Amino acid sequence: QVQLVESGGGLVQAGGSLRLSCAASGRIFRIDAMGWYRQAPGKQRELVATFPYYGTTDYADDVKGRFTISRDNAKNTVYLQMNSLKPEDTAVYYCYCNAKLYTDMFRMNDYWGQGTQVTVSS
Repeated sequence: QVQLVESGGGLVQAGGSLRLSCAASGRIFRIDAMGWYRQAPGKQRELVATFPYYGTTDYADDVKGRFTISRDNAKNTVYLQMNSLKPEDTAVYYCYCNAKLYTDMFRMNDYWGQGTQVTVSS
């Protein structure tokens, strides 16, 4: 299995910044995509940003220009720098990765973190 541990959430005023981190550990052979989803109360979970191992990053339209995703492949870690935060960014943010394990070399599976709360006050 893969363990994803998130950190960096919290309470911030509108216009402020936060940086989320997520470190993956376990018997990981390879990680393909890493990224972030979020879920606000009463809403479905939605993609925020994704960073494939090969290819370009992708962002939800409402975070483009404000959020930046990055990753450190040597540390199996993905980051989300969130600037110019708005109250509508308030949600639980979930890290995910698509990985192949040494114990199951024939397929890639999705793994999720436990979530970290981001609250933006107006």
